Amino acid sequence: MLMATKKDINQSYDKFAKWYDCVVSLPDFFLVKRLREDLFRKASGKVLEIATGTGRNLSYYSDHCEVTLTDMSCRMLDKALCKARKRKMLSSILQMDAEQLGLRDNCFDTVVDSLALCTFTQPVSALREMSRVCKPGGRVLLLEHGKSSKEWLGHWQSKVASTCVERIGCHWDRDVLDLVEKSGLRIISNRCHFFGMFHSIMATPRKHIA
Repeated sequence: MLMATKKDINQSYDKFAKWYDCVVSLPDFFLVKRLREDLFRKASGKVLEIATGTGRNLSYYSDHCEVTLTDMSCRMLDKALCKARKRKMLSSILQMDAEQLGLRDNCFDTVVDSLALCTFTQPVSALREMSRVCKPGGRVLLLEHGKSSKEWLGHWQSKVASTCVERIGCHWDRDVLDLVEKSGLRIISNRCHFFGMFHSIMATPRKHIA
């Protein structure tokens, strides 16, 4: 299977940023809007959002959250910044690679990632970075999609997976739970949706409080 490079993915999303919200609004409304709301309202304190895109999660955070938004695409971050300003959120906007976060250890109460694990070239590395920057006892909230638990659907996903990778850099047949387990995060809860394709995961770093 062809593997899109980080440069390829970044350029694709820079080009797509202008139209992104228009394209995804309808499927987002019917498939994941409720999942976003249910999971991300649990975020609290200092929040780091990985691969924030155009900031579609901003409306679900409490007004008491101090949110830092990150993404590799500067065009996507421009869109997110506009939404943050409209909501009058005190947000930091940082362009950086999820697999190599330029942030201190143990500095966020909550780390959020939504529907981005499929695009990372090294997803386990990205998850380990999320764990690293999350405080001991903090929460890592993951809304992700991957290979269906239904054999027939999972087989079809794998059959056409290369097309998704080539077009948008999306590996939509990844085993989400396996990746989370390999990263060392401890899963507190996992709720599956839509034939097991979507996961709402609450996890925590395997760290000890000194």
